[in-house]
Amino acid sequence: SSTGEVVDDSVITTKVKTDLAADEFLKSFQISVETRKGVVELSGFVDSQKAKDKAGQIARGVGGVKSVKNALIVK
Repeated sequence: SSTGEVVDDSVITTKVKTDLAADEFLKSFQISVETRKGVVELSGFVDSQKAKDKAGQIARGVGGVKSVKNALIVK
């Protein structure tokens, strides 16, 4: 991958993490964020389908995100 892609991916990851942490509903969950070539993968545990959907929605709203793989597990 080119240096540009790596920088973009790390910027996207940081922004998604920041937005998730800023959300009152989601900030208590441990959500891992990884980005590869604009594809964001969310992993970790949440307590409801609503939380999973909201996290995906927030990730999709970040600039530069091509798609979101929502691998969050509802416990």
